[in-house]
Amino acid sequence: MSLPENYSHVGRAGDLKNTVERRLYRFLEMLPGILAWGTFALAILFSWLQPVWVAFFMIAFVIYLLLRTLYFAFHLWTGYQHMRVNEKKDWIVELKNLQKAEYQLPVSSFKDLWHLVVVSTYKEPLEVLRSTFQALKDSSYPKDRMVVILGIEQREGEVAKEKAAILEMEFGGVFSKFLVTEHPDNIEGEIAGKGSNESFAAKKAREYFDELKISYQNIIISSLDADTVVYPQYFSCLSWYYLTTPDATRTSFQPIPLYLNNIWQAPPISRVFAFSSTFWHTMNQQRPEKLITFSSHAMSFQALVDVNFRAPNVVNDDSHIFWQCFFRYQGNYKVQSLYYPVSMDANAAKSLWTTLKNIYLQHRRWAYGVGEIAYVFFGFLKDKTIPLGRKLTLGVELLESHWTWATAPLLIFVLGWLPLMLGGDAFSETLLSYNLPRFVSNMLTFSMLGLIGTGVLSLYLLPKRKPSFGKMKAFWFVAQWILLPLSMIFLMALPALEAQTRWMLGKYLGFWVTPKHRS
Repeated sequence: MSLPENYSHVGRAGDLKNTVERRLYRFLEMLPGILAWGTFALAILFSWLQPVWVAFFMIAFVIYLLLRTLYFAFHLWTGYQHMRVNEKKDWIVELKNLQKAEYQLPVSSFKDLWHLVVVSTYKEPLEVLRSTFQALKDSSYPKDRMVVILGIEQREGEVAKEKAAILEMEFGGVFSKFLVTEHPDNIEGEIAGKGSNESFAAKKAREYFDELKISYQNIIISSLDADTVVYPQYFSCLSWYYLTTPDATRTSFQPIPLYLNNIWQAPPISRVFAFSSTFWHTMNQQRPEKLITFSSHAMSFQALVDVNFRAPNVVNDDSHIFWQCFFRYQGNYKVQSLYYPVSMDANAAKSLWTTLKNIYLQHRRWAYGVGEIAYVFFGFLKDKTIPLGRKLTLGVELLESHWTWATAPLLIFVLGWLPLMLGGDAFSETLLSYNLPRFVSNMLTFSMLGLIGTGVLSLYLLPKRKPSFGKMKAFWFVAQWILLPLSMIFLMALPALEAQTRWMLGKYLGFWVTPKHRS
């Protein structure tokens, strides 16, 4: 069996022409939702029929999550230390030293590398975009080897053109080339979003590079969210890794996202999620064999061309582009950790209620990436050339992470008490029923102690330039983490459960753009 033609751009079951393949793909779309709701149904049923089984399962599950948390904490601290080391390096000096080192460089000098930077935007405020381009201007890499594209949307109207004109006037002469592309509206087969916009912009960039007769292998394309502020050494660090990584054209390069641009303006609940996301991605840098691209990242322009650019019909294009390349190269594709940060916005709005709503919708969009399970598992079944071990490593990680995302908080904080409520008098009189809530509570209390360390680490990530920051403010930056357990249910598990349910029922979503707000 082989993958269908143009599988790279399959976004959902309806994109497949073969009836049997379409039905198989549709079942795989439903699978995560079936597993999640099946877990809840079995938890309720067995709490009634076999409460002892559920009690032992809950004890084992809580221990598993605790060990998992400790495992992640170790990788978090190691990843954080590695990031601080990379931040202090002068990567231009490192690049110059490469010319004397014993590396089989694909180019004679790092100056032969070109950086293509694509910033897709839709309704982002001018001040947000200006800070993004100012950071590009302030970067240490030679500007005459940088091509920058601002991809606007036709559906935003004249406002988008006005912002683009201002930015082109301010930054147009800084780089080798500054392009503004306008992605047309209502193109058949496309979803209005970052992926379709960036694909359109990258195709325009190909025309420019073809005129200059520059090899695609010498071009690194960075996909940046509109609010991404790169640190000064980002492109230099990226270039070093690109030149020293084996099979760099079959590799994506992932920085660590720090949601710090507006951290002082964000409410406590938003700060908790901002740091939680940062910690998650910092930890994942230590597991490159399981790492998948997220948000702002970079890759070889050659690979992008080989997969016919980003699929314009998927919502979670930042992860999907990894899988596009993975199947195009029959599993010979990976992600290289950069251990270097870029900064983005924390979720903040004019009111707390709107902020909470936006957090929910943003997490639902991220969780909507559960649709990649169908794309990946279908590809695994069809492509027999990919090593079984590689399939198991990535497949189990993908399925387990989404299942845990949607079910773990509810199992611990809600369903864990069901045996006591549904188990009947026979179970309630046992020693196990007496110890179960105490054991779970003790484990949760122990986990809460770990949040203190997490809160302290968040202080070290805060920007150096800050407003008045006394001891009380520092205390609340640590104490805000007490909001995490409850918010895990309403702002993490429920959005994930909704996303999986939508895939299960075929109620597909479009791309939701997170509103940006800075005081």
